[in-house]
Amino acid sequence: MTSLPRNSPSSPDPSPNPSLATHLAVLSPDSGHQSRSQSPSRTQFRIESLTGVRLQRHSDYQRAYAGSRKRQSSSMSWFLARQTPAYTGAPLPVGPRVGLTAGKVLGKAHERNRIKRRMREILRRHVELLPQGFDLILHPRRIVLTLEFAKLEAETVRILQQARTEAARMPQRLPDATSRGPV
Repeated sequence: MTSLPRNSPSSPDPSPNPSLATHLAVLSPDSGHQSRSQSPSRTQFRIESLTGVRLQRHSDYQRAYAGSRKRQSSSMSWFLARQTPAYTGAPLPVGPRVGLTAGKVLGKAHERNRIKRRMREILRRHVELLPQGFDLILHPRRIVLTLEFAKLEAETVRILQQARTEAARMPQRLPDATSRGPV
């Protein structure tokens, strides 16, 4: 029985799976490593999760629904609303936020979880397309389960670009009644 040689430090590819190594991007901005698919002058940073940009509270979802109207695409419906403070005097959220919903009508728990995993991965890849100062809620349809990932990604990117365009067209927030002064 012969043993396989171990990867030495001088080996060009220390990854046990060479195909996986071609898909990895920079792990952190200070690591100095870069993606194999990028040129030395240009590096990309990989975002590990959407934790900082996700809508998390029910009240955040309710404010977003109240401040928006429903829009449709072939595989999902979506809502775009300008961010508002949680209560009077509260600061606005920092940066854009996104929310995903997957109700029981979409299928059993494992199917809903798969839909959400696919959508989160696409959003993680394109988080820079989220419109600043806005909350976006996506309601995927059941077709997201069987849709080819590249097509789903292309449609989601189109929705994010459309959301940015609509956000740019929305009027600036008017001052509320308490800050207008005497009438």
